[in-house]
Amino acid sequence: MTVPDAESRFHVLAVDDSLVDRKLIEMLLKTSSYQVTTVDSGSKALELLGLRDASSPSPSSPDHQEIDVNLIITDYCMPGMTGYDLLKRVKGSSSLKDIPVVIMSSENVPARISRCLQDGAEEFFLKPVKLADMKKLKSHLLKRKQPKEAQAQQGQAVELEPEQQLDPRTQPAHDAEETAAEPPPAASNGTADGGNKRKAAAMEEEGMLAVMTVAAPESSTKPRLATTSSSLAVET
Repeated sequence: MTVPDAESRFHVLAVDDSLVDRKLIEMLLKTSSYQVTTVDSGSKALELLGLRDASSPSPSSPDHQEIDVNLIITDYCMPGMTGYDLLKRVKGSSSLKDIPVVIMSSENVPARISRCLQDGAEEFFLKPVKLADMKKLKSHLLKRKQPKEAQAQQGQAVELEPEQQLDPRTQPAHDAEETAAEPPPAASNGTADGGNKRKAAAMEEEGMLAVMTVAAPESSTKPRLATTSSSLAVET
């Protein structure tokens, strides 16, 4: 994407009661590849921005349509509402306060310039405005664009987080199913050990009985042999 293509996305609202100055600023902005909307008063600028001038007795026109602008450049000396008054209204609005505002004037009055800059103006240009002045607008437009992109990225990150989390209501049931499906290893080993011990004890008891059974005839036979031998000896 070329630089003019990137800048053409920015929309500038130019406010000046002088037709000659308004045409000049429009030409300079379009030469710098900005989209431009021009109005001849501060009250009309407020209507386009969605704010109505309280001092204006006439209602908004039926074909009125709010626009989204990235920067406002306005003349200081205008009948009815001055550029300074427009600056104060924009900076006092919660929805418009982040829009950069640039003031223009043919009068080089230091106190006026200082007051505008202190109350939120980004730049103060002396008329006639030059093409070099338009290049200064880019830094203010990009500065406002970066926080919006950061907020959008944060919003996307917040939307992704719930998808990555497991439902806490299903997690305990899932764990319970796994626990029920797998028998506890400790209980299984204890049962096997008990069975082995009972088998060993039974085998020992059977062995002792076998020994006693075998040993009993031998003990009864030996006395008989002894008795027989003694009786034979006596008879001899």
